[in-house]
Amino acid sequence: MINFYLKAKHWQLFILMLGIPLAYQIFALFQLFELRTLASETSDNNGVGVTEVVNENLFYFDFFPYIMILYIVIFFGWFWSMAIGLQKNIPSEITMKVQKFKILFFIPLIYIILLLVFMGGLFSGISTNSFSLIGWPLYIFVLLHLFSMFCIFYSMYFVAKTIKTAELKRKVKFGDFAGEFFLLWFYFIGIWIIQPKVNTLYKNANTTTKNSQIL
Repeated sequence: MINFYLKAKHWQLFILMLGIPLAYQIFALFQLFELRTLASETSDNNGVGVTEVVNENLFYFDFFPYIMILYIVIFFGWFWSMAIGLQKNIPSEITMKVQKFKILFFIPLIYIILLLVFMGGLFSGISTNSFSLIGWPLYIFVLLHLFSMFCIFYSMYFVAKTIKTAELKRKVKFGDFAGEFFLLWFYFIGIWIIQPKVNTLYKNANTTTKNSQIL
């Protein structure tokens, strides 16, 4: 999986990360428009068939959380592949906090997936009467959400630092990789700049490995 991300072109990742969710949202908008049209037509018959029309068209929205889970897995997979896969480009005398990254990486991933699964239960009509966000569950939810945001920002920080360290072959400060950090933050633009660098680093690492094997 790591090699796939490191070799992938920017346009391929753009389609995977943004193309699929965007296509689904366009499809959902058309369903909403069709729902409105059909509902207005059936209202002429004193509301007969309105419930069936609504249920049939809203069925497509049940898939929204699972489309988002697919998007999250692809997005986080890109971060993981850069942070772990580019370690071979890091000089041996430089130590990166890989274990800390791995721990903080999985916390928001698990949190977001569980949140989307819960949303999927709501969309599918699964009863949630026994669960309430009033009181202490709300505080836990807010704390988890804020901590997950911190973990995501740290992941961006680590990935940006890894890319720049692999590129410059020396220890770097935040000022050196601030550009990469913000490009990762606004990834829908940054992917067109970041991924070619990643492709080059991956190619260079493979070339070095092959030359060392020949020698």
